[in-house]
Amino acid sequence: MMYHLLMCVPRRRHPRKASIQTVPRPKGQVPRRKSACIQCIYIPLAFLLQLQFFHYSTAMSFTEKVDVDADADARAGLEKLGYKQEMTRSRGLAHILFMSLSIMAVPFGLTTPIATALIGGGPVVMIWGWILVSVLTQTLALSLAEICSKYPTSAGAYYWCYRLASPRTRLLASWINGWLTVVGVWISALSVTFGTAELVVAGAGIFFPEWNATVSQTYMIFLGVTAVASVFCIFFNRSLPTVDIICAWWTGLGLIVILVCLFSKAAAGRRSVSFALGNFDPSFSGWTPGWSFFIGLLPAAYTYSAIGMITSMAEEVHNPSDILPKAIISSIPIGALTGAVFILPILFTLPDVATLLQVSSGQPIGLMFSLIMGSRAGGLGLWFIIFGLGIFCSISTSCAASRATWAFARDKAIPFHQSFSKIGPLDDVPVNAFLLSTVIQVLLGLIYLGSPAAFNAFAGVAVMCLGASYAMPIVILLLNGRKDMQDAPFNLGRFGTVINAVAVLWIMFAIVLFSMPAVIPVKSMNYASVVFVGFGLISAAWYMINGQYYYEGPPNPEDISSSGSSDSVPC
Repeated sequence: MMYHLLMCVPRRRHPRKASIQTVPRPKGQVPRRKSACIQCIYIPLAFLLQLQFFHYSTAMSFTEKVDVDADADARAGLEKLGYKQEMTRSRGLAHILFMSLSIMAVPFGLTTPIATALIGGGPVVMIWGWILVSVLTQTLALSLAEICSKYPTSAGAYYWCYRLASPRTRLLASWINGWLTVVGVWISALSVTFGTAELVVAGAGIFFPEWNATVSQTYMIFLGVTAVASVFCIFFNRSLPTVDIICAWWTGLGLIVILVCLFSKAAAGRRSVSFALGNFDPSFSGWTPGWSFFIGLLPAAYTYSAIGMITSMAEEVHNPSDILPKAIISSIPIGALTGAVFILPILFTLPDVATLLQVSSGQPIGLMFSLIMGSRAGGLGLWFIIFGLGIFCSISTSCAASRATWAFARDKAIPFHQSFSKIGPLDDVPVNAFLLSTVIQVLLGLIYLGSPAAFNAFAGVAVMCLGASYAMPIVILLLNGRKDMQDAPFNLGRFGTVINAVAVLWIMFAIVLFSMPAVIPVKSMNYASVVFVGFGLISAAWYMINGQYYYEGPPNPEDISSSGSSDSVPC
């Protein structure tokens, strides 16, 4: 750098250089002064580039230092919670926020059960119901963020129950909550992968409307989607944060494409503002208008059902006490805005609802996009955007489900826990826990071969199990007068009681909602409540057989310290 600066300084010609003969310049040729002109341009540019490089290097070193310090604090905090650090902390706020949005996958979550929203009432339910559910879910996100800020561990809600409940009830409470959590994440991942498989069937129906996929064909497609998600989660674990960022870009650009295409084409006709924002037709459900509106909330509630799954990634986040609450809270308004941008162009260009509900596969999204775009190719292009989100969502939910399974096995609550609590040698992946989660999903998917109606209840079971697991620690917190959250890094303050109460009431209502049939008279029973109770009975039976003798609950540093001090006292 100094060399280039010196080159611009005028220098006196050395006397001995005067004798050197120069080649005469042709007449009329203008001398070229490249050293002065080019260097005067180059030097400031080089200086700015070096200054920028210095700033970038300093910022990078500062960020790395902050991450190292945050990881050291997080490791110490995890040890205070009773666990040792086994995972590598590689996720920052953007990564875990994008993972939350990938799990939510708003366009995909609203699309796969869109028939229920159309049956429940149509436009009014789809847009205003979405806003209502977003507001109610925000109270749940705030409640979970508060507890998570104090207990940032991959054990999640069942650990919270153990620490918040009384010594007399905490063991059973954590057992029940833990099984609700793992069953919920297993079935949530199953519903996403199977929903993506059904989306493939809908995409094929765009060009082959006369083809009706058999249950075995749908199941084979489901196995293919599961295999793709498994390959990414096992062999590309270090790249998953990048995959979540790609998902965020895919979602944003996809929304823009859908918005522009639907508004520009509108081959099925354009709807008025009064129709898009005010039309309500409950006749397809058979319920009374009021309850039909609530039935139409199912897609929105399903989309937000897994907002707490990212807590199972707590031990892979740099500063979980700060980052996880921010990610949980921020995901709701971002998701709400994403949903509104996705829903509105559909409502203003919505084809005839009766035609959409006549699709034999029960998945009208392919036909809807084709009718709006006026061509099968256009419909397939928009369908592909939703399909991509389904793949991203399958990867993220499968990853989070494996972490929840691993954490529960670490606390000796799952049979053969010694094997399922091990971290594999490949990129810090709990391979055995992931395979357990995947095998259970594949086996549960076999139910579809015998009874598609029974299998379709699993989406409701996921919402019920996860909702109940979220509600339990909040209820315990309320019963304790919220005294345990006074020192939480993120505290709801004087509004905490109201926010917690609204969150619990919403979860209770959602559980009832998902137990009801979408259409009356009932053509096929809603098996969600049956499956939910069935898993509860299996959990209770396993507790009587094994849990009460071997399950000691998550580690409690207070018990460890008290037992250590009592052991040191001479008898």
